[in-house]
Amino acid sequence: MPYTNEEGGLLNNFAREPKVYQAEPPTEGQKRTYIFLGIAAIVLVGGLIGVAFFVSSIS
Repeated sequence: MPYTNEEGGLLNNFAREPKVYQAEPPTEGQKRTYIFLGIAAIVLVGGLIGVAFFVSSIS
């Protein structure tokens, strides 16, 4: 672990920094997957809201 000495003899312990890398833009296949997952999430949330509304209106 990397330690540094400060004035007065105090030691500071710093966390190890992760390796830095440049992000790559998504490929066409990944873009299609993101669109599909977004549509599936919208349908799921819409269905849950519809079920909740239906169940709450039953008396």
